[in-house]
Amino acid sequence: MATKRSLFGTDGIRGTANTAPMTVEVAQRLGQAAGLYFMRSQNRRHSVVLGKDTRLSGYMLECALVAGFLSAGMDVILVGPLPTPAIAMLTRSLRADLGVMVSASHNPFTDNGIKLFGPDGFKLSDEVEGEIEDLMAQDLSGRLASPAQIGRASRLTDAAGRYIENAKASFPRGLRLDGLKIVIDCANGSAYRVAPTALWELGAEVIKIGCSPDGLNINDGVGSTHPETLCAAVREHGADFGIALDGDADRVLIADENGDLVDGDQIIGLIAAFWKQHDRLRGNTVVTTVMSNMGLEKALAENGLELQRTAVGDRYVVERMREIGANLGGEQSGHMVLSDYATTGDGLIAALQVLAVSVETKRPASEVCRFFTPYPQLLKNVRYSGTSPMSSPDLAAAKAWADERLAGSGRLVLRASGTEPLIRVMAEAQDEALVNEVVDHVCDVIRAIAHV
Repeated sequence: MATKRSLFGTDGIRGTANTAPMTVEVAQRLGQAAGLYFMRSQNRRHSVVLGKDTRLSGYMLECALVAGFLSAGMDVILVGPLPTPAIAMLTRSLRADLGVMVSASHNPFTDNGIKLFGPDGFKLSDEVEGEIEDLMAQDLSGRLASPAQIGRASRLTDAAGRYIENAKASFPRGLRLDGLKIVIDCANGSAYRVAPTALWELGAEVIKIGCSPDGLNINDGVGSTHPETLCAAVREHGADFGIALDGDADRVLIADENGDLVDGDQIIGLIAAFWKQHDRLRGNTVVTTVMSNMGLEKALAENGLELQRTAVGDRYVVERMREIGANLGGEQSGHMVLSDYATTGDGLIAALQVLAVSVETKRPASEVCRFFTPYPQLLKNVRYSGTSPMSSPDLAAAKAWADERLAGSGRLVLRASGTEPLIRVMAEAQDEALVNEVVDHVCDVIRAIAHV
């Protein structure tokens, strides 16, 4: 039985670059352990697709991972900076045994991370990650490749083109983006080449921002974590749409022609209703997380659709989708999983679906992207040091008080961050004053427990 995971969080391994666990030693060890884990046969060569975003530390971690995989006897296919969903797609397309993405997603350049995908293109389960951690803790010297069986590294020169064609194939046949002016903000991240190219090849006039990475500026004032930059650019250029991706392009936010922001919940609702009209939404069900707005749930129900919620994290959304056979899910933050086209969140493909609705219905973004009226919702983060306050009886009492105050009209969600020492406190209800009261009280209790 695998031990409890200590390296892997909700989205792979992540931390400050060149500091444990994001060190050369850990990356090399991970390459060896994951390589050995996925080498299931002695009768053929095994391969791993290895991509990254644009962080300076990506060079360091990429090289360490390569060394680890090669020493385990696994061939490495290098694809350079590409979106996370491209790595998942290429892993399946090339029939590789494993896919690896070096990225810390929406975090600043000082951080980095490593995400693993199985041969089916899906993120690994908690159990498999635990088994790989077990291997990393063992003496692997006697299991590494003999001199004649050491792996080889090669570069796939048409990797970007393959992903662009895959993304374009998700756009409905017969539709074009001709006549649309679109601002694309790639967060100075992994989609800085492929996303503008795909939009341009589909006919759009493309205005690029956040497409000049220098290793240090990923997510710096641009991208889906800083959507105000996109909204301002849409207004400045009189654009029809704005699209903001994050550093590894697995999430997306939209701006309409007025420069008003559209979050992931609105995007999910829009695509769900459109797909239902075209008999494409499997089971009339959408999967989201506990963070999605109650207004979305109500609007979906009014359209004869069911919403199922999971824990926060696109991996849990995907797991539930696979369990029930759904083909649409996502998060309010902008992770959109459209399993007819991708095995993980894909910001570009999700944006293309929104554009398809606008083009087919001949309606502007401000109309198609307002699927529901959101309930007032407030999210605050409380940082702590030492032991997590989540197990405190005082916090349990505060939650019980909040649940009673919100009974029948709203809800409270408490969760610990998977990557930082933070407690996230979110409440929503039709009464905005009540939302503020509940969140402020619970945050005060957490600060008292944590002595901050």
